[in-house]
Amino acid sequence: MFYEALLESIARVVYRLNFVTGRFEFISEAATELFGLDVESVCNAGLELLGYHMLPGDLEAVMTRISEVAARRPGQRVSLAVNYRVRDAKGEVRHCHDTLALEVGGDGKPLAALGISVDVSKRIAAEFAIREKEAQFRSTMEAAQVGIFLLQDNIFRYVNPFLMALFGYAEEELVGRRGPLDLIVPEQHAMVREKMRRRAAGEPGTSYELTGVRKDGSRFPIIILGSPATYEGRPASVGTVLDISMQKEAEMRVRELADFDPLTGLPNRRLLRDRCTQLLAAAEREGSEIALIFIDLDHFKRVNDSLGHGAGDELLCAVAQRLATVVRKVDTLARLGGDEFIMALPGIQVAGAAEVASRLIEICAAPFSVGGHDLTITPSLGISVYPVDGKDFGVLLSNADAAMYKAKEAGRNAFRFYSSEMNVVTLKHLLMESGLRRGLGAGEFVLHYQPLVNIESGATIGVEALIRWQNPDLGLISPDQFIHVAEDIGLINPIGEWVLREACRQIRAWQDDGLPPMIVAVNVSPLQFRQAGFVDTVARALATSGLEARFLELELTEGTVMDDVELSLDALSALKRMGVELALDDFGTGYSSLAYLKRFPVGKLKIDRSFVRNLEVDADERAIASTIVSIGRSLRLSVLAEGVETKEQYAILRDIGCELVQGYLFSRPLPPEDLVRFLRKHPFVGKE
Repeated sequence: MFYEALLESIARVVYRLNFVTGRFEFISEAATELFGLDVESVCNAGLELLGYHMLPGDLEAVMTRISEVAARRPGQRVSLAVNYRVRDAKGEVRHCHDTLALEVGGDGKPLAALGISVDVSKRIAAEFAIREKEAQFRSTMEAAQVGIFLLQDNIFRYVNPFLMALFGYAEEELVGRRGPLDLIVPEQHAMVREKMRRRAAGEPGTSYELTGVRKDGSRFPIIILGSPATYEGRPASVGTVLDISMQKEAEMRVRELADFDPLTGLPNRRLLRDRCTQLLAAAEREGSEIALIFIDLDHFKRVNDSLGHGAGDELLCAVAQRLATVVRKVDTLARLGGDEFIMALPGIQVAGAAEVASRLIEICAAPFSVGGHDLTITPSLGISVYPVDGKDFGVLLSNADAAMYKAKEAGRNAFRFYSSEMNVVTLKHLLMESGLRRGLGAGEFVLHYQPLVNIESGATIGVEALIRWQNPDLGLISPDQFIHVAEDIGLINPIGEWVLREACRQIRAWQDDGLPPMIVAVNVSPLQFRQAGFVDTVARALATSGLEARFLELELTEGTVMDDVELSLDALSALKRMGVELALDDFGTGYSSLAYLKRFPVGKLKIDRSFVRNLEVDADERAIASTIVSIGRSLRLSVLAEGVETKEQYAILRDIGCELVQGYLFSRPLPPEDLVRFLRKHPFVGKE
């Protein structure tokens, strides 16, 4: 009874199971909680009760295990352990581990078993949680897009797939065989040994950059971060490896963008300034000279306007390559922007600078092959020399720029040295900038109107509106003196919009005063035409003035409409649908394709004055003018010749069939009040 009481006091299930009868000969009180039955009921139910409560397959597995062990040890007492799962009286699954003393009959069959059953559910759950966390950890490590390693005794004990792929090794080539020193350049070994020593000693790590070496020998930049750890009870370290190749490339690209022109690859203004500052400091110490050559390409805008910006960029690269053939190793060739280049020549005197400038002009003489076209582009060069023309970069650059403009005034494709008188021209340009800004707000701009004349009848059929600047200090200024400045400083759009509004207002006012309706032609600059919302600007000018669209004619140059044919066609078509008349100005000076000309909804071609100036004496000009008239006639377009100043020119144009003319032979551009008097004295045909 003592031992029975002792067994009853044990929290675990203790039992003796008779395999012959299938009943428990004894089972401790702990079984009542497990099965929800009293001890006697459990004993009587025996194996049948176990089969009911065990999860499917577990009883069969346990009995198979017992039978196999018994068959090998007939007539003996055998110790073994079995594991199974059982659902208790509450429906919860418990994991049980039983230690058995098995009695085996002489025939190798189990007779009985004395066992102790231990509920290991919590241990199983803990082990499962550990395995699950390990699996999650391993999955995370293997999916990580960064190299991860475990290091002990300077040898890798674990590496993740990303690190293997990063360096090009298989796992068996790294784990247990190689360490960090095998994956970096030799010159960094000493530093890395010290880092590994500190990690093994337990010191926290900080990230640092190294040069990694792949299995194929290629090198690449990496960043390492290691931390102390333990592995199998001994000091170790864990760390990450990050490939920073893209970051380094991005940093290099940022430096290039900061210091180099992205189109040509030449130094930009910033790098040029830095280099010139260093050159000037050296020249001051050594008492030597420096020449700065300012290079500007003549008529480069025509290339962009006619062939597009892609061709212009290609031409700039080709020019840069040619210019580079002239520079020495100590020289700097830079691109300021647009079509402007700078060459800094240390240790060179005036004669040497002139020789280099001549050479630059010479190498640009041969045509450039761009986009299937052979283009001839000439440079204009301005030269300033340290210390005579300035002692800092800003002054030298400004003076070389002024000299370059003198070269352009001299006919282009030339070079000029700076002289102090050029500052007067620069000052005038600056004064014009400030004056234009003031003049737009102060209402200093006016429109003059030049008659458009029918060549057969001599009657005026319309006028062209031409802007003038009534400057309070300089008087009346013609557009050829200030329009380019307005374009440079961004005022051409507001000025152009004012011209549109004022021309429409004036024509409508004349109509209201009883003059016969007539058309007004207005020039549109390329920048104005390309701005977003230009069609809306025209519509507002017409709506505000009350002028019908058919009395407004917009004149655009060939270069303007050919810059982006499809966009131009969209805008021109919208204007034509609105009822606005369209004319192609300066025809024959650009690069128009007749195929495109046929697509454009223009109604008039204007023969440029350069083909009219020498009509009386130049057979080529007569042929060109005649061809343009023939083109217009074949396309059912009217043709107007501008710049007609003599009766001989008038007669020739009439003979070749030109329909309309304009020029000083009939009238100069007139203020509004003078034009009204002109119209009352001369034949005038209004537009029906």
